[in-house]
Amino acid sequence: MRPEWVLAGVTFIWGGTFLAVQTALTWSGPLFFVGLRFALAAVCLALVAGPRLRGLTALELWAGGWIGLAIALGYGMQTVGLQTIASSKSAFITALYVPLVPILQWLVLGRPPGVLTWAGVGCATIGLMLIAGPEAGGFGFSFGELITILSVVAIASEVVLISRFALRVDAARVTVVQLVMASAFCFAAMGLSGEGVPAWDWRILWFALGLGIASALIQLAMNWAQKSVSATRSTLIYAGEPVWAAIIGRIAGEVLPISALIGGLFVVAGMVMGEWPARRRPGRLTDGSPR
Repeated sequence: MRPEWVLAGVTFIWGGTFLAVQTALTWSGPLFFVGLRFALAAVCLALVAGPRLRGLTALELWAGGWIGLAIALGYGMQTVGLQTIASSKSAFITALYVPLVPILQWLVLGRPPGVLTWAGVGCATIGLMLIAGPEAGGFGFSFGELITILSVVAIASEVVLISRFALRVDAARVTVVQLVMASAFCFAAMGLSGEGVPAWDWRILWFALGLGIASALIQLAMNWAQKSVSATRSTLIYAGEPVWAAIIGRIAGEVLPISALIGGLFVVAGMVMGEWPARRRPGRLTDGSPR
C-alpha cells in the first residue's frame, strides 16, 4: 500500500475523533482522559510489537521522548480547548498547523520546500481558512480558541520531529515510547494544573480505549509512512482532516456553507500541487533525499 494512502486514512480517523473526545469530557477532565487514552494506546501497541521491543535503542528513547512531549502538549491543549468550543471549530483551528510545518522544517531540518510545494501549502491554507470561516481566523479569541491555537505549534512540531527521526528508528518501538511518554507527561501535568482524578465511569474507559487504539494506529502509520513521505507533503495530505470533520459533521446534521465547500476544493487542489514535484522526480524523495 502506498504510504500516501495510509496518511490519507490517518486524516479520516482524525476527523472523527474530535466529537468523540468532546463527548468523553462529559465524564472526565481533559488531561486525565488524554493520559489514559495514550496509556491504553501504548499497551495495545506493545502487545502487538512484542519481541521487537527488546531491541529498543537509546536513539529511539530520545526520539520517542521528544515526540511524546509534542504529542502531550498538542493533544493536551487541544482537549482543554474542547471543553469550551465546538468540536468542528477545534478541528478547523487545529488544521491551521499546515502552513507551520514547512516553516519549521526549513528552520530545523534545513529543507526548504520547492515552489510548487509552497504554492500547494498556500492553496491548502486558503482552503482551511474558508472552511473555518471568519470566526476561526478573526481576533478576540476566547480561552478555548487561544489554547487550541497554541496546540497547533506542538502538532506541527510533532510532524517535523517524526520526519527528523523516521529513517533512523524502528517505527513500532519508537511509537510505543512516544505513547508512553505522552501519557506520562499528561498525568504529570494534572498536578500542575490542579486537575483531579474523575469519579470512575465505565464510559471513560470505553472512550479512552477506542481512541487509544485509534491513536496507536495513527502514530504507527505516521512513523512508518513518513520514512518515505516528507513532512511538507505529509502535511498537505493531513490537510484533509477538517474536510473529513466537515463531512462527519454533515452526516450528524450540520449544514456546510458554500464557503466551506469551496475551501474543500482548495485543500484538494493544494494536495495535488504538493504531489506534483514528486511525480516529476520519481527517483528522489520529496525532501530531496535519494531513495
